[in-house]
Amino acid sequence: MRNLAAELKLWLFGLITAIQFLTRLPLPVRIEWTPAVLRRSLAFYPVVGMILGLLLTGSGWLLEKTLPPLPAAALLLCLWIGLTGALHLDGLMDTADGLLSHRSRERMLEIMKDSRVGAMGVIVCVAVMLLKWSVMVPLLTGGALTGSWILLLVPVWSRTFMAAAVALWPYARSGGGLGGFFEGEKKPFALLGAGIALFLSAGAVAFFRESSGTLSLKPSLHVLEGAGPALWGIMLLMVTFALGGVLAAWMAKKLGGLTGDTYGALNELLEVLLLLAAAFVLHLT
Repeated sequence: MRNLAAELKLWLFGLITAIQFLTRLPLPVRIEWTPAVLRRSLAFYPVVGMILGLLLTGSGWLLEKTLPPLPAAALLLCLWIGLTGALHLDGLMDTADGLLSHRSRERMLEIMKDSRVGAMGVIVCVAVMLLKWSVMVPLLTGGALTGSWILLLVPVWSRTFMAAAVALWPYARSGGGLGGFFEGEKKPFALLGAGIALFLSAGAVAFFRESSGTLSLKPSLHVLEGAGPALWGIMLLMVTFALGGVLAAWMAKKLGGLTGDTYGALNELLEVLLLLAAAFVLHLT
């Protein structure tokens, strides 16, 4: 019984750690980030994504009712950044500065460790924010939040892959750094996270279909609209891991592995790519 209580405590700490680590949501609980807790936190990355998605969806609904689409999308994007404390954007900029410098592996890692932001980091950050905003504008157009299921699920799957990246690729820096905290076998926890993401996605699709009778797809895409919730979850998993796998493999090839900065970069890039993929599907004729 004592062992069971200790294990449940580790899982609870893992959930709290995931929220504290990936967001700036106020959760005033002091927890020691041990490797055992951090490994378990990987399973809850999709849960954190769902929390963020719910906040974005609710805020998007409110902004849509009170403002035109352009400023509404801009404010929603600011909220998206603020909820994470720009943590992943910081990683994106550092990663862009390093990888796009076309230097040696060692020099790229040095550049990424530098707290100063270079030109490539700023350029990539602006491009990512512009793409996000441009996709969010039509999602907030038309008097109803037609893209609410997209805003809900994109953060779930980007963070699901982030957990997978921690587990599947080696850490690029020798000694110290973020990778040093995630000691031990991580794959089972990342796999559990993917299962949780599938469950959350299927539940979200079923809810929106039940409440509105549609997922706001074009008439020419009735074959997708008729797909069951479980199939939607599997499709999201396949798209996410196909896109994320290409990005992570490229980064790992350049750096000899991944780092904390690249985890953030993967999250930001996947959010953009998933939003663009959704926009492409929604606008097919």
